[in-house]
Amino acid sequence: MALFISIFAAFATGGGIVAGQYLGDRDGKNANKAVNQLAKFTLIFSIVITVFIFAIKPLILNHLFGSITPAVHAQANRYFNIVALSTPFIAMYNCGAAIFRTLNKSRLPMNIMLVMNGLNILMGISLIYGFGWGVEGVAVPILLSRVGAMVLVLWFAHHLTSELTLGNFLREKVDWQMIKKVLGIGLPFGFENGMFFLGRLIVLSIVSLFGTAAIAANSVGGTIIMFQALPGISIVLGLAVIISKCVGAGDYEQAEYYKLKVSRIIHLANGAISLLIIAAMPLLMKIYDLSAQATHYVWIIVLAHGILVSIFWNSGYVLPVVFRSAGDANFPMVVSTLSMLLARVVFAYIFSVTLGMGMLGTWSAMFLDWFIKGIIYEIRYRKGTWKNYKLV
Repeated sequence: MALFISIFAAFATGGGIVAGQYLGDRDGKNANKAVNQLAKFTLIFSIVITVFIFAIKPLILNHLFGSITPAVHAQANRYFNIVALSTPFIAMYNCGAAIFRTLNKSRLPMNIMLVMNGLNILMGISLIYGFGWGVEGVAVPILLSRVGAMVLVLWFAHHLTSELTLGNFLREKVDWQMIKKVLGIGLPFGFENGMFFLGRLIVLSIVSLFGTAAIAANSVGGTIIMFQALPGISIVLGLAVIISKCVGAGDYEQAEYYKLKVSRIIHLANGAISLLIIAAMPLLMKIYDLSAQATHYVWIIVLAHGILVSIFWNSGYVLPVVFRSAGDANFPMVVSTLSMLLARVVFAYIFSVTLGMGMLGTWSAMFLDWFIKGIIYEIRYRKGTWKNYKLV
């Protein structure tokens, strides 16, 4: 499910970038057309994907997770049926959220999701502990919260926006040229996200070779380090809006200025949050209560990631956002995919198994992936090739 959600988020990003370039070019009519075509395509495609998910359900439940007991299979089936129905709703929420990000009003979709996630938790607690529901007590609140998030964000997009307004997009005639522009960004980005999930699964299979302590440390370490990169991940969403508008206006000097300014902010923010998390590690390790070996691994992961995310993360993850926002989406897709397969996957095996580094070898391969991508992206950025892909 996370894979499909990331693909819809990529499509929403593509629509936001196209609309942003039109707004930068002071073409409000086509900017509105872009978001309405995005909404229509997203709705239709998400329904198709939902049907596809149900079609491959036997493959997922019977083969992907190996042998599971009949009781677990029955519960997984009930959970799957309910949560899969939420696919069109979360897809349309992402579409609406992209509109507000393009208008520099990202606080509204954030507040909507915070409220819905809060209701999700409260409903889950009530249904499980109050009414004695089983797995449905987890799945139903997820479905209802996603429905609520979609309804709210689309209502606000229809009533409370001026520059970009979501109209009756279902009645609009399909504009294939506009959809082609949106997918020109969304498809490469979606493919990139899909390959990332594939690579992640392969790396997890390598980690599983090294026993319970390695698996636990990889899981806990992976959870903690997400917070170290969270400032950068959040800030680049805003950078995409800024760059797309600068490119739409043909002002590449401003685009470079904001890229530099935002990069400095991300360096400082990632470094600051990493220091806070490292300072909190003794407490976090007490909460997780891992074995001594697993705890040792987690410390190494968090320390190494905290240092390197403050140094190398920008080149590998900020510059692709600049390229995509300028219309240059294929290059980061190719580089990211090849680097992930050759560096993160192949070298994960070489470092971990061949060189005997164990589970930590997979993390070394990830840092190598950052370094390689960063060098390639820096070269392209300095050459200015990305300035030749304006969409409008």
